[in-house]
Amino acid sequence: MSIKIRAAIAIALVVAIQAALRVVWPPSVYLDLPLIVVVHYALKYDAVQAVVIGGAIGLAVDALSGGLLGAGGFSRTLIAYIIAALSTRVMLNTPLMRILVLAGATALDAIVYALLHAIFNQPLIYPFAETLAFKLIATTIGGTILMLIYDYNFGERAQRRRQFAVRRRLARRLTNRHL
Repeated sequence: MSIKIRAAIAIALVVAIQAALRVVWPPSVYLDLPLIVVVHYALKYDAVQAVVIGGAIGLAVDALSGGLLGAGGFSRTLIAYIIAALSTRVMLNTPLMRILVLAGATALDAIVYALLHAIFNQPLIYPFAETLAFKLIATTIGGTILMLIYDYNFGERAQRRRQFAVRRRLARRLTNRHL
């Protein structure tokens, strides 16, 4: 499956899950799944794809949230660009660095979002300091766990494990034939 199809599916799924979670469990408003996906794509793929995905996810979330349309799109696009630009110069795709990247991206997202609302004289839906603190904690912890699960199941090590499993099965078949 191509990266474009996977990205479109990821965007649709993450926005739908985020909207459904807010209805089912109100404290999940602080877990920013779309931002986690933007950070993931910015760390794993090239800058252009990350920026497009960041903008698309941001606009989709803005359309469903009822806030300032385009503020989330701009914020997520800016975050995707900064992370993609930094990841070309610094090794950011290690588990410890991902925690720092997620925390920084969450803080920057909240600050840019609040600044855009202030520039256009739009009221914020939630208090800024409370939102920043809870969102920082929830998104950093949740994103770290989700990225570790993703890496364990679909990362390079998982692919190597699958390759070795196939080789082991073939070796067992060959040794069982000779016995």
